[in-house]
Amino acid sequence: MKTAARPAEDQIDVSTHYIRDSIRDAIVDRRLAPGTKLSEADVGALFNVSRTLVRGALQALSYEGLVNVEKNRGAFVAYPSPEEARQIFATRRMIEPGILREAAKHMGPSHFQHLRQLLMEEGRLMGERGQTARRAEIKASGDFHLMLASMTGNAVMQRFMDELVARSSLVIALYGQSAISSCGHQEHQDIVTAIERGDLDHACHQMVHHIDHIEADLDMRENKGSDLKEAFKL
Repeated sequence: MKTAARPAEDQIDVSTHYIRDSIRDAIVDRRLAPGTKLSEADVGALFNVSRTLVRGALQALSYEGLVNVEKNRGAFVAYPSPEEARQIFATRRMIEPGILREAAKHMGPSHFQHLRQLLMEEGRLMGERGQTARRAEIKASGDFHLMLASMTGNAVMQRFMDELVARSSLVIALYGQSAISSCGHQEHQDIVTAIERGDLDHACHQMVHHIDHIEADLDMRENKGSDLKEAFKL
């Protein structure tokens, strides 16, 4: 896999971040299944970098809860338990209504335009078939929640939601039913419409209902995905 050109200065940080982000995207996009072994040698060969850089990237992903690093065994894509899955969605139910209310304070016509454009893209992807389209649809669904968090102007909250959405994607990859496990497109539309008309109580109620719906679609059965080399095939 070819990597993007990187500046000579501070190359260690940039390379580590690039590897981390690439693996993170593969996990969130469900190209790497939970439990996949991430050998330092294999990852290093894929990105043509040293094990030191790979080790830093995997350690960063472990802090986010996306990778488990086990002594004498190596690194693996995290395999969240049903209880951890429940805790992730319980956390989202607690904080996302607050994010929504805070975002609404800062939202103007341009923000609603961006949200509607994202919803249009999400709707388009729902009409397409195939595994690639399915992954893109799930990513677009998560991007809706991340866009709302970005509209709060709170960088700490954005990073927290980034981790929660990523871990939710991992849970969906493991336990989700392929036909219905992504965020409901119509529910996203209902949330935006409620914010536009100033009915934040209803918008928050819809958000909680929406998260309940995502969790209810989890069937707790393993969904096997690609191995490391297949996930990064061009």
